[in-house]
Amino acid sequence: MGTLGFKSGLALGEMIRKGDIGAEELLEYYLKRVSRFNPKLNAVIQMIEDSARERARDADRARARGTFWGPFHGVPMTIKESFDVAGMHTTRGNLALKDNIATQDALAVTRLKNAGVTLFGKTNVPLNLADFQSYNDIYGTTNNPWDLGRNAGGSSGGSAASMAAGLAGVENGSDIGGSIRNPAHYCGVFGHKPTWGLLPPRGHAAPGVLAQSDLTVIGPIARSAGDLEALLMAQAGPDEIHAAGYQLALQPPTFRSLGDLRVAAMVNSDDAPVSQETQRRVEAVLEAIKAAGGQVDYDARPDFNLKDGHEVYQTLLWSVMASRNPDDAYNALRAQADALDPTDQSDRARTLRAQVASYRDYGAANEARTRMRWAWHEFFKTYDAFITPMMATPAFPHDHGPMGQRTLLVDNTPRPYFEQLFWAGMAVNSYLPATVIPTGAVGEGLPIGVQMIGPEFGDLKLLGMAKMLEAEGFTFIAPPGYDD
Repeated sequence: MGTLGFKSGLALGEMIRKGDIGAEELLEYYLKRVSRFNPKLNAVIQMIEDSARERARDADRARARGTFWGPFHGVPMTIKESFDVAGMHTTRGNLALKDNIATQDALAVTRLKNAGVTLFGKTNVPLNLADFQSYNDIYGTTNNPWDLGRNAGGSSGGSAASMAAGLAGVENGSDIGGSIRNPAHYCGVFGHKPTWGLLPPRGHAAPGVLAQSDLTVIGPIARSAGDLEALLMAQAGPDEIHAAGYQLALQPPTFRSLGDLRVAAMVNSDDAPVSQETQRRVEAVLEAIKAAGGQVDYDARPDFNLKDGHEVYQTLLWSVMASRNPDDAYNALRAQADALDPTDQSDRARTLRAQVASYRDYGAANEARTRMRWAWHEFFKTYDAFITPMMATPAFPHDHGPMGQRTLLVDNTPRPYFEQLFWAGMAVNSYLPATVIPTGAVGEGLPIGVQMIGPEFGDLKLLGMAKMLEAEGFTFIAPPGYDD
């Protein structure tokens, strides 16, 4: 992997600090890669080249004075379109917001700049950040670097494609239904969904929205586990409104090697079947842990039915997602729900009812979710992580048909499109952190990621595991055709 563009962000930052390359030189290098490769990918959809060049020059001047801004000093960065960056459009892929220009940076952007990054572009998303694919009527479709006929994931699909193709040094996305983790899985990179609330999301919301959404988190996407950790810590910690009473004090890993681990595993499920190749990749990670002397329990589960947990998650998820709709769209959902036969328990009917759930119904789901959080809390007193698939298959071909009519072929058997949320929702529903690590390109020549779920605020434990597994060979592999 000799191409400079595929190095980790931390390695690039170290090169700049040592004087092996200048920040301005590195920025121009990545801008040339975007010019060369992005037209066929459509991952980077906005650019601020002039201000980025000035920032890079400032980084070089600072270095000359012996001043360093942080671990990513001068490292070029792209970021998901849904983060506010002063002077740039924030549309969330929605034509109604096509003229919305942010007046100030999101808090995450400020903190990442404080860690040294040179932000030069934004990456593509689906309409309203609500799909496993990234396409919209403003910016078009993002293609997977491994196969242009396939999707790059969503809603942080442009972010993961940018990382996989070596278009920037580091990235940042967001996640409510796997939106960091499924793109990482599809594109063969690392992604981390933090514990809910660990990274303040102010500035990552629809215009005029200040409150943090239930379930939603922001978090890093990168080509190395070390980058995930450094990006996480750059953004973590209380927002100003909490800072007088809260301090960041994440626990470091309690294990020193893979051999110290005790993990639980779920390699497949009748409720959301995954392909045989996907299952084999999960088992490969588990075999690496066992080979190092670690313990793997295939039967252990938290003390509740995971299918029931998924039902609770869907109630919360669809309610949160529908709350973002404008009045006319929400009222249309209400009318459809009111017209349902009370005995109708189809997936469509249950989704409609969840979308317009009363506060009482939402409160009941939250009570059930809270009991599940405590069950996970007890579970993680025994196990370091819960290891599962992330998605059922590698990246699937682009499908822009009506969502309700989409299916996914799993070993040639059609399955419901949104069944994929089963694996993503385990962590989201209970506010748990989850890391996706790459396992290489196999089967159809496409990458497959594996998910590790940990205890609330156990983010550093998961990232410690990811770094150990990366050292065992579960590492980023560049897709063919993107060398210098």
